[in-house]
Amino acid sequence: MNPLAVLASLLTIGYAAWYILLCSFSPFGPCRRCQGTGHLPGRIIRRLGRPCPRCDGTGRRVRIGRRIAEYVRAEYREGTR
Repeated sequence: MNPLAVLASLLTIGYAAWYILLCSFSPFGPCRRCQGTGHLPGRIIRRLGRPCPRCDGTGRRVRIGRRIAEYVRAEYREGTR
């Protein structure tokens, strides 16, 4: 086998394992729309802002990996009933 392909595979597996651990221990990440601040600046007057509609003003969102894990868990529960 090509050593570069083996290295790429190990890096991919390592990143996937790291992301799974991250999603299990820290399910919330910063909101990408407001950069984790919880509010968006005003359009005309910049200092007058409004709460971010995507994160409801908290600055935190559920990570994609956590959403996928919850979906798979719910499907498994429904299928084994």
